[in-house]
Amino acid sequence: MTENYSIPNGFKFAAIGAAIKTQDRDDIAIIYSEIPCVSAGVFTRNVVKSPSVIYNMERIKNDKAYGFVVNSGNANACTGQQGMNDTIVMSQTVKDGLNITDGEIFVCSTGVIGVPLPMDRIIPAIKRGVAKIGENSFMDTAKAIMTTDTFPKIQSKTVEIECKTVTISGITKGSGMISPNMATTLSFIITDAVIEKSALDKALRESVEQSFNKITVDGDMSTNDSVMILANGVCGNNVINTDTPQYKKFKKVLDELTQELAYMIVKDGEGATKTICIEINGAETQDGAERLARKVADSMLVRTAVYGRDPNWGRIMCALGGAGVSFDPKKIDIYINGAQIVANGVGIGKEKEASKALEANEIILKVELKEGKYNTKIYTCDLTEDYIKINAHYTT
Repeated sequence: MTENYSIPNGFKFAAIGAAIKTQDRDDIAIIYSEIPCVSAGVFTRNVVKSPSVIYNMERIKNDKAYGFVVNSGNANACTGQQGMNDTIVMSQTVKDGLNITDGEIFVCSTGVIGVPLPMDRIIPAIKRGVAKIGENSFMDTAKAIMTTDTFPKIQSKTVEIECKTVTISGITKGSGMISPNMATTLSFIITDAVIEKSALDKALRESVEQSFNKITVDGDMSTNDSVMILANGVCGNNVINTDTPQYKKFKKVLDELTQELAYMIVKDGEGATKTICIEINGAETQDGAERLARKVADSMLVRTAVYGRDPNWGRIMCALGGAGVSFDPKKIDIYINGAQIVANGVGIGKEKEASKALEANEIILKVELKEGKYNTKIYTCDLTEDYIKINAHYTT
């Protein structure tokens, strides 16, 4: 992947190796702003949370933040008080090294659950990273936070606000244990915009709802899911708040960024060969549309059928019927990449055309309910033998 992206002014990066799970790769990333930032974040709603999530949820209430320290290879989840102690030490090590006394360094971890962090290797690695801050690229940090990802996920956008060029850039990771509800995914977004904290929080929450919360790979919600954003204000635009026209411009670009990052996760789903969009149209309620789409998206039978190019529309009907949403099966139309296969709840003998449509790498499964005005889309991927191979040996 080429490093063809813009970076907001005032940010520096480091990527270092601590051999947390494997040798010969960077597995710790530091993202640092030379100027204090306002921050916002959304976090997993899983009852079981990593200490780093609990730590960040409390510390993000503060007015100033300077960055993140992130490790891959170990989730530091279900590790008791020691896990919280280690989280605090990781943050403090960065702050001490960078002489930060008036703001936060957030901590995120991803990887195997239930294993204590190897702090004897992590702390010296963090110190090395602090010493060389600015020597690595944003792409290097994207690579350092990967677990089972097959490629680094990075995006960047610019927008003109009051004759100032505002840059928003983000990295994310995730390939399996993906069923965000807030948003295994971690995402870190940085911008040089001047924006009020409550406006940044509102923009991020709404953006995540239409991006990271619209994807699923395997229906499992992580203990560590976090999407966080820092804005350091170096751009110098007039402050953005929710009442200004500039808020809509900023929010539009943020939406584009998060949607593209989320789509990368689906595309890189563990063992995936195809991306799938489940499109539900004409539901009676928005909640009903969301539940129907997610039920189909999480169906292993539907996703294996897509992998095998098997136009088994009965699996889609079955999943819809099990979503706990009332609808009339006799009204349903189903399309596979534009090829209609069901009309008014009955197959129309177009399996050959539908099978041909399933040869594409990007699949749209569209369901017309004809019950109301509400629509939605959920993104997922096919389910292959490689998903089993990857996850059967994840901790070894």
